[in-house]
Amino acid sequence: MAFTSKKIRLGDLLVSKAMITDAQLQHALQEQKLSGRKLGQTLVELGFVDEMALLNLVSDQLEIPFVDLTQFRFSAELVHLLPETTARRYRVMVLSEDADGYLLGMSDPTDIFCLDDIQAQLQKPLKPAVVRESDLLDILDIAYTRASEITSLAGELDEELQEQAVDLAEVADDAGDTEAPVVKLLQKIFEEAINARASDIHIEPDETVLRIRNRIDGVLLEHVMNEKRIASALVVRLKLMSGLDISEKRIPQDGRFNLKVSGHNIDVRLSTMPVQFGESVVMRILDHTDGVLPLAQVGMPQAMVDRFRRVIQRPHGLVLVTGPTGSGKTTTLYGALSELNQPENKIITVEDPVEYRLPRISQVQLHERIGLTFASVLRASLRQDPDILLVGEIRDAESAEIALRAAMTGHMVLSTLHTNDAITSAMRLIDIGADGYLVATALKAIVAQRLVRKICASCVQEHTPDANERQLIKVMSEGRDCSSATFKHGSGCPHCHNTGYRGRIGVFEMLEINEAMAEALRNHDIGRFTKAAANTQQFRPLSFCAFDYALEGVTSLDEVMRVSAQVEDEVAVGAEV
Repeated sequence: MAFTSKKIRLGDLLVSKAMITDAQLQHALQEQKLSGRKLGQTLVELGFVDEMALLNLVSDQLEIPFVDLTQFRFSAELVHLLPETTARRYRVMVLSEDADGYLLGMSDPTDIFCLDDIQAQLQKPLKPAVVRESDLLDILDIAYTRASEITSLAGELDEELQEQAVDLAEVADDAGDTEAPVVKLLQKIFEEAINARASDIHIEPDETVLRIRNRIDGVLLEHVMNEKRIASALVVRLKLMSGLDISEKRIPQDGRFNLKVSGHNIDVRLSTMPVQFGESVVMRILDHTDGVLPLAQVGMPQAMVDRFRRVIQRPHGLVLVTGPTGSGKTTTLYGALSELNQPENKIITVEDPVEYRLPRISQVQLHERIGLTFASVLRASLRQDPDILLVGEIRDAESAEIALRAAMTGHMVLSTLHTNDAITSAMRLIDIGADGYLVATALKAIVAQRLVRKICASCVQEHTPDANERQLIKVMSEGRDCSSATFKHGSGCPHCHNTGYRGRIGVFEMLEINEAMAEALRNHDIGRFTKAAANTQQFRPLSFCAFDYALEGVTSLDEVMRVSAQVEDEVAVGAEV
């Protein structure tokens, strides 16, 4: 038997329950007329009512269940019973099926027109359940993957290339034709990457196939296409978008371009490289939609945030943020800049490339072909009367010396270094040619960081540690009794592409330079410096920060072991040097 929706007047009900005032209801109704959104969504956006309280009220009033989609394992087959346009228009999805019909997740279970329409499409009785709209949209992004559309468009482009011997530049250069197969194919590739929260897209021609791989939470997920010949058309189109030379296929090229995909403002950094079967393209995706994260939200423990704030608010000195590529260094530095960006501070950044545009800050994009190098811009920056300098990366002895001398002459200098932990970073400055006395005098603190994967909330389960993990727990416990601790892992589900992980979080270590460490740096004494750093009371290695998250059930012991192995390898290499 089909469900018959009760009609409720949400606004009047909220007023009668004293959840909002009549004045707030009138205000929300006026806003609703302007925006066209539903009343419930408008009330939540205005901050008049808590979203969960609203959903629970609707659930109780209509006598239907509330389903938490973050803990729900959806079936892609059931979701696909409804066309994507229908699911997105009505904000609905099929949750489950039994002998009595379908359980239908709805952001607005009072929408009678929606129920009638879907009833006609599915030809089975419906029972509504109320769900949070944002969670539902996340699942729709995952479930309605663009993989099939990408395959279809790839076939269409392949047919176009087979039908006639056309110039690839002509195929790829029709910028105004949004219906051209190569344009539509690239659009779907970017949509798929954005919806999956990918940080990079790899386009790799093989001998007989074309591989498109998205890096999601640090791991590559692969989509293989048989239409290998379309690779050249994709590469040419991307080169044109980046302003690169389409006739040059023998040497690597770098470029960048901007585009808007699924409501996201995307900055794409592109690198091409000649490989055995054509040209490989890797694109780093920088999503500017959410802006710069505040320092308190980058993932540092609160005690470390307080220490870091004290250091960067000093009048002078060098502060380094270190870690491998893709470890979130830029996010941390921009979080620091957002706090320092006050009218009384003159801030200049020297970057390659400028990743986020910030008001009031003078940001300089390097251009080495015309002599706009780190060293030359740094020298010029010091004549611009800055209080704070951000140096995108210390790469060589010249840029290191200028940054160190700037830190000694009344400037706060923030920069990055490609090292894997805080202790080896100070000695790395000396290794690249900086004088030990300069490093000892100017360097104030080093933050090292990594990103570890978070366990997927939809498939999290309890985990029994094996022998190796029990040994890790013993080493990491720091005197704490962890015998009763409950560890977690993800079993894999559609939410996380069956990896068991969804999203990442930063783990950090922070080393403040004291007199004993400074003296060791002056004498280039690696052993003394390492011993002095390890004995610092406030210093805790990266792996211990990751273990804290494992104890909280945020990440797994596997991720802790991965971070620990990376740090141990780096320390071992440093000791050999």
